[in-house]
Amino acid sequence: QVQVLESGGGLVQAGDSLRLSCTASGRTISLYSMGWSRQAPGKERDFVAAISRSGHRTQYSDSVKGRFTISRDNAKNTVYLQMNGLKPEDTAVYYCAVDSRVAGWPPLLDENDYWGQGTQVTVSS
Repeated sequence: QVQVLESGGGLVQAGDSLRLSCTASGRTISLYSMGWSRQAPGKERDFVAAISRSGHRTQYSDSVKGRFTISRDNAKNTVYLQMNGLKPEDTAVYYCAVDSRVAGWPPLLDENDYWGQGTQVTVSS
């Protein structure tokens, strides 16, 4: 059973930074790509960032490119999302996912993947 746990969310002001963490258990995450998505109130879940199993490849949505950085520490089974220059429109629940496929790229970030419960990020203006 794969368990995914996000942490690090909170209430910040515009321009501040946050670092989200995602720890997975029950699976050796070095074999899997991982990613972050977010869902704002009343909106669909949107892709934010993805990272390959080695960490050498990354992808970002246009809305966060240049402000957010995804990284991973496979020894700790953890993926991070460093968020700088936060804006009110970044307010959402942030979800982490472990891809369902060994060595798949990019992660599907669909219902077949393993998701956490999410962590709330609120950015005030």
